[in-house]
Amino acid sequence: MKGYHDMGGEPAGPVPREEKELALWEKRVEAMHVLLSRRGMLLTDESRRALETLGADVYLGSTYAERRIMATANNLILKGVITVDELASKLGEIERRPAQLP
Repeated sequence: MKGYHDMGGEPAGPVPREEKELALWEKRVEAMHVLLSRRGMLLTDESRRALETLGADVYLGSTYAERRIMATANNLILKGVITVDELASKLGEIERRPAQLP
């Protein structure tokens, strides 16, 4: 059975070829993923499994970077590196900051 994340061969029209400048937060998501991978805290198979189990609505309704950070957070929670409470606390702290970075 084909998963919602397996879009190979599906009609989708032409692929946009223009360059898109990544936002700072998107660059940080990628940098964090690379660093965690290099330290052995995230494995390729774990990352893929986490992406593929986000659920169809989340997966199809999110950008690449959004999916990547959710999958990374889920893996870090499953491994006991962070807790749900720690993540929620940090996210709340970020939301309360007076000035957001561009």
